[in-house]
Amino acid sequence: MYDIENSIGFLLAKAYQRAWAVMKEEIEPYDLTPPQFALLAFLWQQDGLTQVELSEKGQIDRSTVGGLIDRLERNGLLERRQHPQDRRAYRICLTEQGKTLEKTLSACAERSLKRITSGLNDDEVKELRRMLDILRGERRVYELPSC
Repeated sequence: MYDIENSIGFLLAKAYQRAWAVMKEEIEPYDLTPPQFALLAFLWQQDGLTQVELSEKGQIDRSTVGGLIDRLERNGLLERRQHPQDRRAYRICLTEQGKTLEKTLSACAERSLKRITSGLNDDEVKELRRMLDILRGERRVYELPSC
């Protein structure tokens, strides 16, 4: 008999659901969802990305990113600006309001991470990140603890 409760897929799905719920709870006062927060976080790192670049960074379908941009634009957190080299593209830029939320929302993300990983030590969190990157097809170099 297949042990669904111990399958990697099931455990990953449940961990994702918990992470989503914890993050949603933290950012709810700002009327944001976790995917909207992620989009803002990419723009805090590099403002002025195109919709295609945001889609690639977030590994999210372009039409889904378009909906996220629409909502964040309606809420006054970002705006579309004509791309200087490509008439068909727009740069997605943070507004002043979107920029000012960085510190507050980053603190929400930190609290979420602490809640989600409360049963892990720092080395275990690093190892978890390494393994998750492998599972999503990324291979990064991490400093692993020495014995």
